[in-house]
Amino acid sequence: MNLQAYYGLPKKVVFCKKSLISNQRPNSSIEFKHKSNSKKSTLNIDKNGISDSWKYSRTKKRIDFKKREKELLKLLEKHRGKYGQYDCIVPGSGGKDSSYASHILKYKYGMRPLTVTWPPILYTKYGYENYLNWLSTGSLDNVTPNRDEYTMKFLTKLSIQNLLHPFQTFILGQKNFVIKVALERKIPLIFFGENEAEHGNPIADNRNSLRSKSFHTYNSLNELYLGGVRVKDLNKYSKYKIEDKDLKIFLPAEENEFRNSNIEVRYLGYYLNWIPQECYYYSVKHAGFRPRPFRTQGTYSKYNSIDDKIDDLQFYTLFIKFGIGRATYDVSQEIRNDHLDLDEGKKLIAKYDGEYPSMYIKEVLDYLDIKKNKFDQLTDRFRSPHLWKLTKDGWKLRHNVNKTGVNDK
Repeated sequence: MNLQAYYGLPKKVVFCKKSLISNQRPNSSIEFKHKSNSKKSTLNIDKNGISDSWKYSRTKKRIDFKKREKELLKLLEKHRGKYGQYDCIVPGSGGKDSSYASHILKYKYGMRPLTVTWPPILYTKYGYENYLNWLSTGSLDNVTPNRDEYTMKFLTKLSIQNLLHPFQTFILGQKNFVIKVALERKIPLIFFGENEAEHGNPIADNRNSLRSKSFHTYNSLNELYLGGVRVKDLNKYSKYKIEDKDLKIFLPAEENEFRNSNIEVRYLGYYLNWIPQECYYYSVKHAGFRPRPFRTQGTYSKYNSIDDKIDDLQFYTLFIKFGIGRATYDVSQEIRNDHLDLDEGKKLIAKYDGEYPSMYIKEVLDYLDIKKNKFDQLTDRFRSPHLWKLTKDGWKLRHNVNKTGVNDK
């Protein structure tokens, strides 16, 4: 059966024998180059059914993190006390990872971090409380932008309509705004948490602590796209004129300015043995972080990505486009960290993956002025034929990790 595969996805669906993740999982990409016809690079799974993310999880166990910590100490000493009030910047919103990173840098390593927050599109009650707790318990200073609300809504709606990508504007702000703060304040050391490559990007990306400048710099406005539309053409689609000053905050830094600044964007997870569950326990103990009292829709966990009401929608759209949802992402990560076994992981995926995000969807769609029936129709346009089949009982996956897909039988 020769079915069309959207987004440049592999036509043959393969699941990792060790971690249950699929070769349809997209790698992290450069958001401001994302167009409706962009082709995705995806997780590599070898001929034996073993994924790169699983292989790296085994390699990671052999890393000498005491040696890596010594490298970190040298790096911190190089930057300590050189830039006035702050030594480094930690981007985040008070989730477990940013809470862990900022607290350990300040209280174990004696650094003076400035925290930078690109706010969620729609804060959850629990996310906002964690944000406040993060800053107060850690006595942390923070920079948060005042972005234009119409521009935020317009770009988010556009990214859903053209890309089925509700989170694009948040990712753009999270990666780009912190660079601008560093440039303005002349603080050339930024720490993100774990490297995206641990979850599926090419293994070679884990070989050093530096994040590629391609994620947050550009050479020409002609190469920039937001919501799948060339930046120069955005006003053709907008009801109101978008001013350059309101748009600029979403854009990456110019490459020449970044190069001349000597800014280093690094992954703290390169130097420290970054385990999400341990970050969670640490942030609860030291940074006032609290999980939700109920599980997140689409998965079984209560503490991952809980600050934005649009999170659940984002993972649902991943399920639509790539056939794997939030439970698969969580299960794969916990298996790689030896916190789950395969049988338990398969049961959790069968129970929760692809669950409709009913809790917040009305509020999110009302905020964006999208009718629910229009959104549901839109999702069907993004279902790749090689992943989905329309049956008398509705849309069904052709293949899943439990081998109960309509083409697995």
